[in-house]
Amino acid sequence: EVLYLNPAAETLFALSLQRAAGLSVCELLPSQPGFYTDLEQALATAHPYSDREKELMLASGQAITVDCTVTPITDPGHPTALLIEMVRIDRQIRITREEHLLQQQSATRALLRGLAHEVKNPLGGLRGAAQLLENELDDEELKEYTRIIIGEADRLQGLVDRMLGPNSLPRIRDVNIHEVLEHVRALVGVEAPPDVRLVTDYDPSIPTIAGDRDQLIQVVLNLVRNAVQAVGSAGTICLRSRVQRQYTIGQTRHKLVASIDIIDDGPGIPEELREKVFFPMVSGKAEGTGLGLSIAQSLINQHGGLIEYESRPGRTQFTILLPVEALPANDT
Repeated sequence: EVLYLNPAAETLFALSLQRAAGLSVCELLPSQPGFYTDLEQALATAHPYSDREKELMLASGQAITVDCTVTPITDPGHPTALLIEMVRIDRQIRITREEHLLQQQSATRALLRGLAHEVKNPLGGLRGAAQLLENELDDEELKEYTRIIIGEADRLQGLVDRMLGPNSLPRIRDVNIHEVLEHVRALVGVEAPPDVRLVTDYDPSIPTIAGDRDQLIQVVLNLVRNAVQAVGSAGTICLRSRVQRQYTIGQTRHKLVASIDIIDDGPGIPEELREKVFFPMVSGKAEGTGLGLSIAQSLINQHGGLIEYESRPGRTQFTILLPVEALPANDT
């Protein structure tokens, strides 16, 4: 049972020492059988141990990640006690993950630009040669072959352009993010199966955002449609907005950041795709092009933001992080 919490532990567990004293560890940290086993072993053997990046679930339902050190304290005539020291590292892990996502996106775009250059040049020559050949032919049946060449060259050109993503900078204006979310909710509500529920949980205190409304709609629409496909014929999708203060995206700290969550209760992202979901040409759908999430990430990056996600069976959450900053003077 709990004998003592220092002030930092009271903050971590959102529980005062007066209320926590006498609680069992199972009540303080429910549903952690592996953690209980480790503690019992430390008591039985009187050997200390450390556990890095330990994921725990608080009684409130909040998941946390900590570095944990457990030290047995033996005192003759008294039962062995355990000193459990926890250092919460969620923020460090999140920043590291975000930096990785930003580096991943930058490397992917550099690779795609190089690939596009190598593909477009011979593709243009191929198309031009087919056009010249078509002009020299009198037989309509033979011209049909050159038209196929030209059509396929155009299709490949379009594919390369889509892989590169948006080729223009966002048109920055004042945007009400809730108007964007409601617009997408109305669009998807018409096309979604009748047993798919779209619910909202908005923070009305979020101010306007400097952004491109059309591009933000494209991003949110892509994520919500993915969620609809994930839940299938029945399920719940939640559109949630929150504001984060003094929040770091990559290496940049912002006073205010709008956090837009799209949460579904589908089966989750397959394990083999989780490290690659933002790569182009990677898709979990048989008919998918694998470009939607890659393009969405590029659009949000151009807004100084980031898309991140977490997924497990029964809950997948994509989060759009957008800085809330004043508009440049020439865009007002």
